[in-house]
Amino acid sequence: MHISQKIQHNIKKASAADTITLDYEARFLRRKRLTSDSGEAFLVELQEAQAVSETDGFVLDDGRIIAIYLKPEPIMKITSSNLARIAWHIGNRHTPCQIHKDHLFIQQDHVLEDMLILLGAKIEKLEAAFMPERGAYGHGRTHSHQVTPPETKYSHPTHQH
Repeated sequence: MHISQKIQHNIKKASAADTITLDYEARFLRRKRLTSDSGEAFLVELQEAQAVSETDGFVLDDGRIIAIYLKPEPIMKITSSNLARIAWHIGNRHTPCQIHKDHLFIQQDHVLEDMLILLGAKIEKLEAAFMPERGAYGHGRTHSHQVTPPETKYSHPTHQH
């Protein structure tokens, strides 16, 4: 078992020795035993809890890099003629949300689904990678170095409190 004490950002996946495919919840870690897609077990032991993304890789103690891929998971694509109102209700419930110009993605949840339908939203259930927006302050259960969707031309500053 190798130990990863470092996460490398903006890796070139072609240079990685192996890969690991993680869903949204599994991408939050500090100390955790993981198994790569090829079956190699390794321990991640970081100084503080972090969120990792598809542009990151785990650096093993022998220098090899394990690239991170996003695992498809059950999500809902939400559309509405009043998407801002729908987004407000989702945010009011502190629900992780992936925001696009004309739709939103959230993890499948039958209670939220019922509420959103009552608010006039259209719901499409799918299996896809889920990469929600990070929090306004860049800490907690957030992705502080998330890739911004191509249709979004702004960035969110990270603040230390």
